Amino acid sequence: MVYATISPFALDRPIPGRPHPTRTAPMTFPRAAGVLLHPTSLPGAMGIGDLGPDAHLFLDFMAQSGLRIWQMLPVGPTGYGDSPYQCFSAFAGNGMLIHLSGPDNTNFPPRTVEFEHVISYKRERLKRLFASYKPDAKFAAFVRANVEWLPDYALFMALKEAHGGVEWTKWESGAAHRKPAALETWRTKLEASIQMYEVEQYFFFTQFYALKEAAKERGIELMGDLPIYVAHDSADVWANPDCFMLDADGNKLVQAGVPPDYFSATGQCWGNPIYNWPALKRTGYAWWVRRMRAAFQLFDSVRLDHFRGFEAYWEVPGDAVTAEKGRWVKGPGADLFIAIEKALGRLPIVAENLGLITPEVETLREQFDFPGMSILQFAFGGDGQAHEFKPHNFPRERVVYTGTHDNDTTMGWWNSTGQGDSTRTSDEVDREKKYALQYLGTDGREMNWTLMRVGLASVANTVLIPMQDVLGLGSETRMNTPGRSSGNWAFRFSWDQLTPAMTTRLRMLVDTYDR
Repeated sequence: MVYATISPFALDRPIPGRPHPTRTAPMTFPRAAGVLLHPTSLPGAMGIGDLGPDAHLFLDFMAQSGLRIWQMLPVGPTGYGDSPYQCFSAFAGNGMLIHLSGPDNTNFPPRTVEFEHVISYKRERLKRLFASYKPDAKFAAFVRANVEWLPDYALFMALKEAHGGVEWTKWESGAAHRKPAALETWRTKLEASIQMYEVEQYFFFTQFYALKEAAKERGIELMGDLPIYVAHDSADVWANPDCFMLDADGNKLVQAGVPPDYFSATGQCWGNPIYNWPALKRTGYAWWVRRMRAAFQLFDSVRLDHFRGFEAYWEVPGDAVTAEKGRWVKGPGADLFIAIEKALGRLPIVAENLGLITPEVETLREQFDFPGMSILQFAFGGDGQAHEFKPHNFPRERVVYTGTHDNDTTMGWWNSTGQGDSTRTSDEVDREKKYALQYLGTDGREMNWTLMRVGLASVANTVLIPMQDVLGLGSETRMNTPGRSSGNWAFRFSWDQLTPAMTTRLRMLVDTYDR
């Protein structure tokens, strides 16, 4: 059975935007604290966290702790490397997050996700559920409400399965290049598979909206995470090739990435195709408007990942392996956000402004009142950006993290010696620790609680804490190591790790600092 009651869906749901005919007052975020945890990291019976009872129990923990924002990573169907930032669709939900009732499977470890085995096991369970499901009027209404993306996505996934899982550029030519006659033939041939993927989305959105309603009842908002780019092997690129920089065969002419930085000495080569911004502009950025509308139907607020890429982006040759040999290219800038605002009103957006940030990027962010981010783990190093992350320099309109999904956990960061770290020497780590102890007035024994307290005490309106830091966990629970192609995203916690004392202590800090 599916864990939820039926809720309204997608395009027929209102957008929680904030209209502003005159744009006289800046948008502000209320003073609040929240937690960063992807649903896959929840406890659960089938080797991976989901949207079922444990997610609702997590809302209870948040309410007891006084936390009012639950930030998730992207919730789309994952592809390469199981990364939520490489999804088969920017609109669809991840079927692995669907809760299935039944006996617990004790063959999976309780505190990590073994993706290969979990996906195989759960996919088979889902197929049996979908095969027994009898579509009704509510399902039909869901399909109609999502006609802008669901038919393409379901057909894409059915075709991908029929072609052995290879990327779409290697499919039969008629399917790869969307020849009308070929697609009609494939739709007939794959009718059952197409409906299965539509039913999967129906179940996902049913459960997600039930979770969102439960959060609302507890005074908790959900924050999403929207990557600037989409995966090349996705329904988005296959169905909208004119929106991306592709050659006649659908291959990437150029790809996205970032130059060498704190996280990687050779930069990051992401493999995502770059948008054909002039073509998008000619449509009034219609695809982006649809994408933002869909995001705000799921979430109360959204973090825009790699915001600096909207002002200027690092363009790398399509066949490059590392990102050193790239160039900066101007992005759409204010044009895009003006179009989104015109269509949807003002939206509560957080701009991820980390890395090589120029005055032009900050001007763009400030033009639309998007709060930026500050990372406490970055506050004590010797680089030029460190002063921006020191609490005494925070502006009120700021979202503060102890660390993000790309950072080590706070205890992992604090216990690091610098050995094997290409970005910091042992001497630099020692100086950083010495300054941190001096600045924070601590002996360093509970650095996770120290950083949490400093963030919560700051003037910044929003403070978000990774669940690993609430639990005081080490590097073995790190969510992602940028530049590493496998072994990421696997962290899960178990309820026995979360003690009543932690909840009480967190609530005391939240109340003390008026969060």
